[in-house]
Amino acid sequence: MPQAKQRHIVVVGAGAFGGWTALFLRRRGGGARVTLVDAWGPGNSRASSGGETRVIRATYGTRAVYTHMAARALALWKEHETRWHRQLLHRIGVLWLVESDEQYEKAALPILRDARVDFEELQGADVARRYPQINCEQVRWAILEHDAGYLTARRACAAVLEAFLAEGGEYTQLGVQGPIDARAGELSSVQLTDGSRLTADAFVFACGPWLGALFPDVIGERVRPTRQEVFFFGTPAGDRRFTEEALPVWADHGTRFMYGIPGNEWRGFKVADDTRGPLFDPTTGERKPSDAALQIAREYLAYRFPGLKDAPLLESRVCQYEQSPDEHFIIDRHPRAQNTWLLGGGSGHGFKHGPAVGELVARLVLTGEAPNEQFRLSRFAQ
Repeated sequence: MPQAKQRHIVVVGAGAFGGWTALFLRRRGGGARVTLVDAWGPGNSRASSGGETRVIRATYGTRAVYTHMAARALALWKEHETRWHRQLLHRIGVLWLVESDEQYEKAALPILRDARVDFEELQGADVARRYPQINCEQVRWAILEHDAGYLTARRACAAVLEAFLAEGGEYTQLGVQGPIDARAGELSSVQLTDGSRLTADAFVFACGPWLGALFPDVIGERVRPTRQEVFFFGTPAGDRRFTEEALPVWADHGTRFMYGIPGNEWRGFKVADDTRGPLFDPTTGERKPSDAALQIAREYLAYRFPGLKDAPLLESRVCQYEQSPDEHFIIDRHPRAQNTWLLGGGSGHGFKHGPAVGELVARLVLTGEAPNEQFRLSRFAQ
């Protein structure tokens, strides 16, 4: 009796979404051959998943789907830390500082409780007593997520690839030529940058800021890369007030949405502005920080953390968000190719969800289930 043909699934993009999807497809695909493709490697400097650290938190205002997804992702991060015998998750907490506009945080409270997230509410005076290194001017109250914190992003992407290969996956470091022509009902192959073609039975494109260029007719400007800047400042010698021993990750929902991470495994005190920047080309864009963004970071640091008023700049990074119009993820089949899935729109909050997204997408690809309505492409036509 002839042996059944082994199913082949190709995942394009080895970032947080693609890497985890490939790993779960390999584990749960019934022996399917899974090939992961990336132009520059997991967690590379051009990728949305590159860089040293990413915040993991569950507070999402009214968007319960992400609170529950973050809770699942946290459980999977913990599970894989144990499985791989390496630390990727630093559970130092996330402190949300609430000023006058409190609708986002107020709306999050019942959802956090429903998802059984470990958190507490603090009054402004309580925050000032517990964290005297923070200037709590205008802070009315706060949410402290105890089980949240930060992830080592680049190292995590590399760890996922390492596990994927150890479990029988295949990896090719080449780019995919676009645009992708998927008009024939299904996609049979893609052309790689070395001129070869990669054939498969199913495809998942988790290409971050390049998704729109690969699928200009279906995605196009529905995923817009925006330029974002991150700065790392030096703390005074021997001063532990600004390390993760004494301070959680913080998110300051004031006039600007500023956030930061203490410690960063000794890389410096991270400060970032969540305001969406101008459009950015992730392939050819120069990643030189701007004086204007640095000035915003310095002024904020002097105001909220007076002890770091004159802190020297140690490092800086220009990265990008892959922004969808409504900041919801895109997880859906290609409308004209039933064997092709499009995955992206991380919108600056995707990395933490990587394992939960990968688990979900693997199930959708293997079972043919329909995705959550909030993630479907059809929402853009409404």
